Amino acid sequence: MKPVMAAGLPIVIATFSVCLWIMGGAEAWAAQLPDCSRPFTLAYHDHGMLYSANIDQGIDKDVALEMVRRSGCKFEISVMPRSRIWAWIESGQLDFSMSGITNESRDKFASFAWYLYNKYYFLVRTDAHVAQLAEFENNPTLDLGVIRSFRYSKNANELVDRLTGQKRIIEVPDHAQLLSMIKLNRIQGMIIEPFNYTQVDSQALQEITRVIDTGDAPVLHGLIMSKKSLPEVEAVKWRAIIDGMHKDGTILEILKKYFGPAMAESMVDF
Repeated sequence: MKPVMAAGLPIVIATFSVCLWIMGGAEAWAAQLPDCSRPFTLAYHDHGMLYSANIDQGIDKDVALEMVRRSGCKFEISVMPRSRIWAWIESGQLDFSMSGITNESRDKFASFAWYLYNKYYFLVRTDAHVAQLAEFENNPTLDLGVIRSFRYSKNANELVDRLTGQKRIIEVPDHAQLLSMIKLNRIQGMIIEPFNYTQVDSQALQEITRVIDTGDAPVLHGLIMSKKSLPEVEAVKWRAIIDGMHKDGTILEILKKYFGPAMAESMVDF
């Protein structure tokens, strides 16, 4: 009897240990998931391939829905102007938004989880006879159109700030209005991103505009999280979900739906 018991004892202990390891691993995994004890709010902004309200599609929506699926949490999703999104993120009325960029002011009330890298360009009317940003700035007859509450890359931001002081900035709620205004010559320049290329890729616009490099490096875009409504311990968990989507290739596959492989790969190389 003793040999049998001695032989069986390690098996029982090993089995019990495996059960504890599985239970402990499950608890550890669950602890890494966000707290879903309440529904969350998330807003898109209408901006070309990032999100088009007309067709209810875009990169931001694809990323957000996959994030929601992995979290297991409930979300109330809406579409808002970018200016309201930032105000509500700051106040805590809105938990999340998509494809945001950071700066010193925003870092005070928002945290981020990066999922793509993006370069800004300058779209200008050809009859403005401009080949670089300085030429646009030095011509007082030229006005720049921007989306309210948008910030861009370094050189683009500095141009916006200087032209604001000269009262040569026209602010509108969305990108579609800027494209309409540049066609009508109400503005002569605007800042664009690869997400806007399909909107610019029309014969009417191509015939009257050209694209100029701003000289800026690409800028990180990511999930925006309100510090007012999401404690850092929870923000870390949401960031881990986005990081996981980046590491397993999900973000790259989403971008490939909208861009060629080379462009998509360049946008996740950070």
